[in-house]
Amino acid sequence: MTINIDESWNKQLNTEFDQPYFKDLMAFVKEEYFNNLCFPKGSEIFNAFNHCKFETVKVVIIGQDPYHDVGQANGLSFSVNDGVKHPPSLVNIFKELEQDLGIPYPKSGDLTPWANQGVLLLNATLTVRAHQAGSHQKKGWEQFTDAVIKTISSEKKNVVFLLWGGFAKKKKKLIDTSKHIVLESGHPSPLSANRGYWFGNKHFSETNSQLERVAETPIDWNL
Repeated sequence: MTINIDESWNKQLNTEFDQPYFKDLMAFVKEEYFNNLCFPKGSEIFNAFNHCKFETVKVVIIGQDPYHDVGQANGLSFSVNDGVKHPPSLVNIFKELEQDLGIPYPKSGDLTPWANQGVLLLNATLTVRAHQAGSHQKKGWEQFTDAVIKTISSEKKNVVFLLWGGFAKKKKKLIDTSKHIVLESGHPSPLSANRGYWFGNKHFSETNSQLERVAETPIDWNL
């Protein structure tokens, strides 16, 4: 299977691509896409990296799995294609954005404009079989995306990591907190948000404050 990933990431991750686990993973993904309907489409599996070059990474938002319904996933965590109904977690992300920064609730759920500004929208697992959440977990993707987080941590500084929910918080151990900023909150899913663990975290304004503190251009969160 062709690894369609930006050259800036290829330089950083080429040792991963040569590992036996990654070759086994690619063989698994190729077979899954051949025999089943899977998401995102093959050309978009590495979209998070292709819209956010390694050199431009300023913020990392970690998700778990791609959306598994038809037409939703586009290779960016929490993002959906333009014109697709916003899933519940994305609705709550946009509500917090509105409360935090006064940004009107966006019509489009496509988060590509964030990625283009240096927000790496990274799912821990980059593919999924249609209508089967978690179906591609524990096949090697987590090892790969953990390596991505470790590489960012070791090779960059002053990156803001947004860890939303228990799964993402477990990734904190991969991050050197002496040179990066880690912001944590509950997950934006209704289960967590309705219990008071999401709304009011002000992560969008806090991210920009942290970026400005280290003389980085803040993110324009408008869509």
